[in-house]
Amino acid sequence: MLTVSITYTCKYRLSFAPNYVWTICGKCVNLKTNRLIKQVYKSGCIGYVIKGKFYSIKKLRTELEAIPKKEYSPF
Repeated sequence: MLTVSITYTCKYRLSFAPNYVWTICGKCVNLKTNRLIKQVYKSGCIGYVIKGKFYSIKKLRTELEAIPKKEYSPF
C-alpha cells in the first residue's frame, strides 16, 4: 500500500464561515470535511458554493480575513 500526504499552508478564512480557508496557492478548503472546494461558473459569475449557497468571488473578497497567528505559550 502506498500513502501520499499533501500539506497546504492556509492564509485567509471567511469571516462568516471560519472553517472555509484559502491556501497560499489559491485553493479553497473546507476544514470540517477536509475537502477541496471547486470553483463554479454560474450565471456569468465565478465563485464557490459555501454552506449550500453560491457566493461570487467579488462578494467573498470583502468577507476574507487573515488567519490570526497563535501566540507561543509554554503551558
